Amino acid sequence: MFKNILSIWLSFSLCSIAFAQDSYQIKGSVLNFKTLQPIEGANIIGENLFSISSETGEFSINNVDQGTYTFKISHVGFDAETVTVQVKSAKISIPVYLKESSTLLEEIKVLGKSKGRKNKEISFVSQTVSKEFLNNNRENSLMQTLSKIPGVSTINIGSGQSKPVIRGLGFNRVAVVQNGIKHEAQQWGNDHGLEIDQQGIENIQIIKGPASLLYGSDAIAGVVDIQPNKIPLENTFKGEVNILGETNNDLVGISTGIESRKEHWFYRARLTYRDYGDYKVPTDKINYENYIFDLHDNNLRNTAGNEANASVSVGFIDDKITSETVFSNVNTKNGFFANAHGLEVRTSSIDYDASSRDIDLPFHKVNHFKITNNTSIKKDNSTLHFDFGYQNNHREEHSEPVPHGYMPKPSDTKERVFHKNTYSLNVRDVFKPNNQHDMVVGLNMEYQDNTIDGWGFLIPEYNRFTAGIFGYDQFEINNNLHVLAGVRYDYGLLDTKTYKDWFPSTVKNNDGSTSSVFLQRAKDKVLNFGNLSASLGLSYINNNTTYKVNVGRSFRMPLANELASDGVNYHMYRYERGNLDLDPEISYQLDLDIDHTTKWFSVGVSPFVNFFDNYIYLNPTSNYYETLQIYEYTQAKVFRIGGEFRANATLNKNLQVDASVEYVYSRQTSGPKEGFTLPFSPPLSGLLSANYQFKELLFFKKPQLVADYRITASQEEIVPPEEKTAGYQVLNMSFSSEINVFKKETPIEMRVKLNNVFNTKYYNHTSFYRLIDVPEAGRNLSLSLTIPF
Repeated sequence: MFKNILSIWLSFSLCSIAFAQDSYQIKGSVLNFKTLQPIEGANIIGENLFSISSETGEFSINNVDQGTYTFKISHVGFDAETVTVQVKSAKISIPVYLKESSTLLEEIKVLGKSKGRKNKEISFVSQTVSKEFLNNNRENSLMQTLSKIPGVSTINIGSGQSKPVIRGLGFNRVAVVQNGIKHEAQQWGNDHGLEIDQQGIENIQIIKGPASLLYGSDAIAGVVDIQPNKIPLENTFKGEVNILGETNNDLVGISTGIESRKEHWFYRARLTYRDYGDYKVPTDKINYENYIFDLHDNNLRNTAGNEANASVSVGFIDDKITSETVFSNVNTKNGFFANAHGLEVRTSSIDYDASSRDIDLPFHKVNHFKITNNTSIKKDNSTLHFDFGYQNNHREEHSEPVPHGYMPKPSDTKERVFHKNTYSLNVRDVFKPNNQHDMVVGLNMEYQDNTIDGWGFLIPEYNRFTAGIFGYDQFEINNNLHVLAGVRYDYGLLDTKTYKDWFPSTVKNNDGSTSSVFLQRAKDKVLNFGNLSASLGLSYINNNTTYKVNVGRSFRMPLANELASDGVNYHMYRYERGNLDLDPEISYQLDLDIDHTTKWFSVGVSPFVNFFDNYIYLNPTSNYYETLQIYEYTQAKVFRIGGEFRANATLNKNLQVDASVEYVYSRQTSGPKEGFTLPFSPPLSGLLSANYQFKELLFFKKPQLVADYRITASQEEIVPPEEKTAGYQVLNMSFSSEINVFKKETPIEMRVKLNNVFNTKYYNHTSFYRLIDVPEAGRNLSLSLTIPF
C-alpha cells in the first residue's frame, strides 16, 4: 500500500490535459524530489508515445486520444517511476517528484541527453557555473565571485568594481554576454567595471580560449556567458530576499526577487541596493610617485560607493514559441582612491578623512539601461532563435577642476562623459538534418553610436557597425566521438568624428613665430575591417574520461581608443595616443582538455598554445607631453602557452577536497617590447579547498565549513612601468547552513565568510591599483542571508 501511495505521490508535477478537437495533449514537469529543481533529459515512455523533459523539466505529448495511458519516467541517477494517467476532458494535476537513486544503475538506454552530456560532446574548453557555486562564493562583484575558477582572474578597481580576465587576457578580448546579447559599455578603460547585477543569476558558461566563431570579434580570448534563468513552472509563485553585510568597508546590501507563472505567461522582477564605505588595507602608508601618503585608520580614502539596480521581465511559453523580454537598469556611483588621480590632491581643500562613507572627488557615475528579448520558435526539425537588444550606457567621470598646461581651470567637475547606444540582433537556426548532425547557421549584427562631453579629451565620438555570418556542424561519428567544425566571416566599420580642444594652445610656426590655435585631437575617418574565423574540434568520451582537442583562428577589430585616442588619462597619469594604421588582431590557438571523473574522484588538465600575429597594446615611449609620459598603441607578435590543472576528491561522505593550478607564459616576439611579457599577466597560482559537512545541529541543517588557501608565486615577468609583485599566501574561510526555525519547506540559507583571515598584506598583480603600490583589502567578515518566500 505504501508503494502505491508513493507511486502516486512521485508522479508528474503540474500535469494537465487539454482538449483540442478529437485529440488531447499531455503536459507535465519532472522535478527532483530532494531539491525541487527541474530534471532535464528525463525519458517519458509509453506505448507508442515518447517525450524528453526540457531544461525547465517540462514535456508535452500531443495528439493523444481519450483513454488510460501508462508511462515510465527514467533518468540516470534517479529511481524510475511508473505513472498511469487517465485522459478525459477535465484537466488533471498530479504533484509528484523523482527520487535520487541510492544505487548505481547497471545499464540504461538513454534517449535524452543531459546538459552535462552535451557539454562533454562539445570540443570547446568550457565550464558551467551553477547557482550553488555563485551563492557559496559570492564576493563584491560578479567577476570577483568567478575568480575562484581556474584560468579566470580579475582586474579589480576598488572593492566594488572589476572586469574579467581569462588566461591573462581581458578588456575587449573577453566578451561578456547576458541573455544572448553582448554587454556593451566602456570596457576599454582600465578603471571601468562591469555594470551587471550578480544577484539573481542562476547559470553562467565560461569558454576559455577563442570563441569568435560563436560570439564575434570581441571574444578572441574567451566568453563569460550569463545565460537566461530557467522558466518558472506552471502555476507557481516564489521569491527571495538576500541580505548582506560586511565589516571591511561597512557594506550593507539587500536584494529582493520574485517570479511567477500561470499556464503560458510568466514574469520576474528584482531590486538590489548596496552601500559601502572606504575599504581597509593592511598598511597605513602608500608610496606614489615618490610621495608618501598616510592612510587614516587604514582606509583607502574615497573608495566608497553605492549601487541601485532594478530588473523586470515578462515572458510567454507554449509548445512552439518561447519568448522573454527583460528590462534592467544598473546605477552606480564610486569614488576613486584620491591619491591615484594625479598629484593635485596634495593641494586639495577636500577633507577626505572626514567620513569613510562620503564620495568626494574624483568619482564616477554610471547608468546602464538594457532591454533584451529572446524568442525561440520550434519547427519540425529545427528551432529559430532571435535575440534583440538595446543598451544605453552613460558614464560621467568627475574630478577636481585644475588648470593643466594651456588648459585654464574648468568651470565644473565633469572631466569626461561617455554616452553609448548599442543596438543588437542575433539570429540562429538550429536544425538536425539527420541523427548524426546538429547544425547551426546564424547572423550577428550590432550598431553603436558614441558621444562625448566634458573638459577632458581621451577618445573621439564615433559610430561602429559590425556584422558576422557563421555556421557550424557537430557531427556524431558514434555515440562517444563527436567532431565540431565551423567558419565565420565578420565585417566591421568604424567612423570617428573630428575633435578640437575647447581652449587655445600656443604653437610655433615654421617661420619662428607663434600662433594661438585650437588643437585638433581627432579627425573624421572611416575605417573598414573584415576577416575570417574558423574552428575545428574533436571530443571523445571513453567511459569516465573525456578528451577534447580544438584548433581555432579568431579575429578582433581595433577599438576607437586604440585607433584615435589623443589625450591625457589622469586616472593613469599618462598621455595616450592611438594609431590609425593598426590592423585587426589575428589569433591562432590550440586547446586540449582531458577530464576523468568517477563517483569519488575527478582530475582534469587544460593546456593551450596561442599565437597572436599582431597583438595590440599600449606601449610607453621616451617622449613626454608637458610632464606626462606618452604611451602609443602599437602591435607585436605574441606567443603564449599555459593551462589549468584541477582535481577533486570525496574522501568520505562528509569531507571533500579540491585543488587547482593555473599558469600563463607570454612573450612578445617582435616590436619595441620584444622579449617582454604582456601587461597584467597573472603569475603562477594555486588554490586548495576543503569542504566539511557536519551533522545537523539544532535548527542548523546541512552545516558545512569551507577553507580556501590561495598560493600565488611572485611575478618577475613585467612590462614597464609595471612593478614586480611578490608572491603571497592568503586564507579564506566560510560557514554555511540552512536554518529552519519556522519549520518551513524552504529554509533560510545563511553564509558567513572570513576573507584574508590573517589580514595579510599582499599585492594582486592584475589589480588596477597595483601600479600605485596599493595592497589588496584586509580582513573582511561578511554575513549573508537568503530568505525564500
